[in-house]
Amino acid sequence: MGESQARDNGHRPMNDRDDLWPRPARTSAWSATGDNGAVSDSGGVLNAARRAFLSEVRRAVLVTAGSSGRLRPVPVCFAVAPSPLDVLWTPIDQKPKQSSDPRRLARVRDIIERPPIALLVDRWDEDWSRLAWLRLEGEARLLEPGEAAAAAAREGGGHDRAGHARAEHSGHERGEHATAVTALRERYPQYAAHDLERRPIIRIEVTRAVEWGRLEAPSSR
Repeated sequence: MGESQARDNGHRPMNDRDDLWPRPARTSAWSATGDNGAVSDSGGVLNAARRAFLSEVRRAVLVTAGSSGRLRPVPVCFAVAPSPLDVLWTPIDQKPKQSSDPRRLARVRDIIERPPIALLVDRWDEDWSRLAWLRLEGEARLLEPGEAAAAAAREGGGHDRAGHARAEHSGHERGEHATAVTALRERYPQYAAHDLERRPIIRIEVTRAVEWGRLEAPSSR
């Protein structure tokens, strides 16, 4: 699964203003042929083939960077926002963690201080013709739940871009948080027993994708 054979669709501009959400992705069209066949892409970073691959795979590895530059990979659950949004949501759930306060977790501190992240999703199979991986890069931030979002809007002021966005769009923030909770519970029934409504959710806006192998795996074994 060599990097030299991976296919990269490049960057698209980030949305600096949340009042533009939802917004269709803008990306360059491309096509390439590797050892495992030809693939074409147009119209968005998360095209139909990538969305199908993401729906097939049950977990991903989220990579954040600490203050020293040390990388912190951690396995996560995730859900994909509806098209045309190039957005994924991953919860800070109630599985055992080093801190009961989700905002004290290392990955959350990293995201608050250094939003750029990477997410690796892969398909493993003993039949190596079915191997594939998809690396997503983008920027992450916290979606605050209900009253926490409203409080952040009141206290955030306009001193920075994130605070200004929270102040203007706290109602939208709460709506997207509720949508993310619903999507995560539909994908993972185990979350019915988790109080996701009261916990922040990590929102990842994908700006770049690199893939290797056939994302649409052959159905026959």
